[in-house]
Amino acid sequence: MSKTLSMRRFNGVLVTLIAAFTLAACGSGVRLDQPPVEDRSGTATGAGGAGAGGAGSGVDPRGVAGVQVPSTVGNQPAALQRVIYFDYDSFDVKPEAASLLEANARYLNANRAVRVQLEGHTDERGGREYNLALGQKRAEAVRRALSLLGVQDAQMEAVSFGEEKPAATGADEAAWAKNRRVELTYR
Repeated sequence: MSKTLSMRRFNGVLVTLIAAFTLAACGSGVRLDQPPVEDRSGTATGAGGAGAGGAGSGVDPRGVAGVQVPSTVGNQPAALQRVIYFDYDSFDVKPEAASLLEANARYLNANRAVRVQLEGHTDERGGREYNLALGQKRAEAVRRALSLLGVQDAQMEAVSFGEEKPAATGADEAAWAKNRRVELTYR
């Protein structure tokens, strides 16, 4: 046997041994289909027990106090309409919204301590970023209109929810028309 042939056999055996050791090293006794779970919450687990200490109460069972958001329902002037609708893919305030804007501007000018949040919304068509931008443009358009009617900038805040808080569910023109809006929410 030549020296070259025995060197080739040795290299072949060496490669086979390295592959065998590599495969053996990849094996593990850890079962990945059943990961260990350790309960550190101190609450009972099982049926009705998981999170039962704070479920529904808004209070974290670990001692962190919950945040209470005040309701804005009582702050809304009952006599005022507070929703302005827009055409598809538009942020132009329609002429039929003029009386609604004038009534809200009169209320805000008479009550300078009152603040209003102008919440822009869109229907579900369009991308998320596009809808957020369109909702913001709608809110800013209403803000400009109210500003021209004498409302102070400090009283208004324009925000966009995009398509995230629809007024109506459904995938038809009736639902989309209700979702293309700016809501005036008094604080």
